[in-house]
Amino acid sequence: MHKLLFAFCLIFLASCSTQKKTVSNNKGKSVIQTSKPTATTSRPANTSSRPASTNVSKPTVSESTSPKEELKATSTVKITQQVVLDYIDQFKETAKSNMKEFGIPASITLAQGILESGAGTARLSVQANNHFGIKCHKEWQGDQIFHDDDAKDECFRKYKDPSESFRDHALFLSTRKYYVQLFTLEKDNYKAWAKGLKDAGYATDPKYPDKLTSLIERYQLHRFDAEVLGKPVLADEKPKSNPSSNSNSSIETTLIKTHRVEKGDTLYSLSRKYQMTLEELKKMNNLNDNNISIGQILKVK
Repeated sequence: MHKLLFAFCLIFLASCSTQKKTVSNNKGKSVIQTSKPTATTSRPANTSSRPASTNVSKPTVSESTSPKEELKATSTVKITQQVVLDYIDQFKETAKSNMKEFGIPASITLAQGILESGAGTARLSVQANNHFGIKCHKEWQGDQIFHDDDAKDECFRKYKDPSESFRDHALFLSTRKYYVQLFTLEKDNYKAWAKGLKDAGYATDPKYPDKLTSLIERYQLHRFDAEVLGKPVLADEKPKSNPSSNSNSSIETTLIKTHRVEKGDTLYSLSRKYQMTLEELKKMNNLNDNNISIGQILKVK
């Protein structure tokens, strides 16, 4: 009897335990199955997205900071004085011929060529015979070369011969309305032409007129204007190359400084301007007295 009672108690207790477990499992399902999977799946998603964005950004930065080729200007091309003199000798007749035909001072043409092509050493002039950096524009039907300028891979005109570049430069200035005012200027007034080019929008560099004027006076390019116009050449001595000069020096360190006499100039005022004594200025220019004339080219320090 005692055994039967004990067995009955065991069966009753086992039955109660089973019911509690079932209830517990039912409650656990409603809580566990809805919350934990959500938390588990959200973290890997965020983690996997970070490396992807990092991998994409690195090539972009590398491309945007890649160095560009240096452009066509004496400020970025190292040349000697002799290179400039050779350039002048090579193209002076072309510049004079264009002056006769189109009315553009030969001095301006040569100075622009020297400045913008690095005296014929820059990439556009070497590979495309383009000495003035003229871009394709919509009307151009000839050969092309692509070069980094204001934007990457811009289209520039490519010529078979440098003389074509000089002629195209003359046509460019003489046929566009922006430069009409230039042709009202005196043909031997290179300073006015240099300033007029800047005012007409040919160049954005505020020092562009000064750079052209400096080249014209240092290499006395105005003598070619005088030859075309049949006027007397006031100073036809061109700078001599210095054999001992460093072949890697820039033209800025090897050029002779000159001053073209303007209205109101006196030897005394020029000596003050260039910090020279009056005697030094007279001796440098082989002057016996203090008389100077408008347009005269004087050597200065």
